[in-house]
Parts: sequence; C-alpha cells; structure tokens
Amino acid sequence: MAIHEILHMGHPVLRQVAEKVSPKEILDPSMKDLISNMAETMKEKQGIGLAAPQIGVSKKIVVIKVPLDSERYPDSEESPLFVLFNPVVTILDEEIQGCWEGCLSVPNLKGYVERPQKIQVDFLDQSAQEQRFIAEGFLAIVFQHELDHLDGIIYIDKLKDTRLLAYCDEYDRYFTEDE
Repeated sequence: MAIHEILHMGHPVLRQVAEKVSPKEILDPSMKDLISNMAETMKEKQGIGLAAPQIGVSKKIVVIKVPLDSERYPDSEESPLFVLFNPVVTILDEEIQGCWEGCLSVPNLKGYVERPQKIQVDFLDQSAQEQRFIAEGFLAIVFQHELDHLDGIIYIDKLKDTRLLAYCDEYDRYFTEDE
C-alpha cells in the first residue's frame, strides 16, 4: 500500500468535476489497489473521508470511515468503511444542521457549514452493483462533504458567514466552548 500526497486548495484538480467510473474500471484489479491506498492515506492523515480528486485522481470515487477514536471529531460514532463509485445524493429531509467542518485539502482550518440532515446516497459498490444508503446526522454531513469534492466543491464554498472560518488553534481557543 502507498500513502498518497493530499492536494491542497488551489490545485486545479480539486475544482474539476470528476469523471464517472465504468463498471469495467471498478472491477479492474488495479482499482482494489487504489481503494486500499485511499483508505490507508485517509487513516494516516487522520481523515474520516477521502475523495479521489484529493489525491489527484479525477474520478468519482470516495472512501469514508469514521473511526471510534477520531481526534478531530471526538463525539462522532464509528462507521464501517464505505467505498462509493459514482455516488448521487438525494435530500430526504430539508431540515438543516450545522457543523464545524475541516478538510485534508484545506489544512489547519475549520468552517461552520449548514447542510441537510438526512440524505439518500445511490452508488456502485466494489462489485459494480447498485447500492443505496440513508445517512443522517453527522454521517450525512461527512457524505455531503466528500461527495462535493467530486463536483469540484470545497466546504469553504458552502460557508454562509466567513466570520465562522478559523484556524484550528483559534477554533479550539474561541469556538469550542459554545458547542
């Protein structure tokens, strides 16, 4: 397995709409290596999600795994490893929830983003089979954040108030008491 470099905001690949992945590509043995490398990179960098464009691969591929002991999101619940190809989101509940989000491609910053609280995600799995998953709460935020990367969107694009964008040290100092 290989740990990939994470592209940072400003790299043009992060602003591209990623290409769909064909079933043939999903089933190609090299895809298993890419997925393993993405999962390992996400874990090494202490992320909870990683989209292929973040490592320079402009394909509609996302891995998500919320660990039990996430340092960045200590109140989150553990999730299984999700591997999604060509995911599509449908909003199931228009009620909005807010969360301080961070991103491996925007290091050392957090911003307060509001997103729908319940979504449906349709995608192809590692066997190129159609799947559907319903995500609520924090996990819905994670899915929406990562899937935005596939459309060239970074969470800072979703900020309603740029005064709620902070360096992580300042966030820890000034914003955590309010939560």
